[in-house]
Amino acid sequence: MRIGELSARTGTPARLLRYYEEQGLLRPARLDNGYRDYGEPLVDRVGQIRGLLEAGLPTRLIKAVLPCLDNPCGIAISDAGPEVVELLRRERDRMDARIACLSRNRDAIDAYLSKVTGEGRS
Repeated sequence: MRIGELSARTGTPARLLRYYEEQGLLRPARLDNGYRDYGEPLVDRVGQIRGLLEAGLPTRLIKAVLPCLDNPCGIAISDAGPEVVELLRRERDRMDARIACLSRNRDAIDAYLSKVTGEGRS
């Protein structure tokens, strides 16, 4: 697919998709005419990148973590010194706290919906 379609499907501006490519986060194929060809798996990849950015990870760490989102994990980090490891631990812990907060909020909304409409989750 072309960049415009990927942009429409992910809600991500084309300019931002080009930035992701520049940062090494996306690697579209190139057609004979030089156009980028974004394969179907990149739709999910853009979502993963956006989620990690929203969680507060900088692009340099996202680039290091992305291979672990694939199966099997093809990680090859040569510069993961103690400061990078500690930063990743802090980010993971921050995400855990955010997930816990979101879960509590979801449960509260679910309880409210159950009381007022009888339509809670089971």
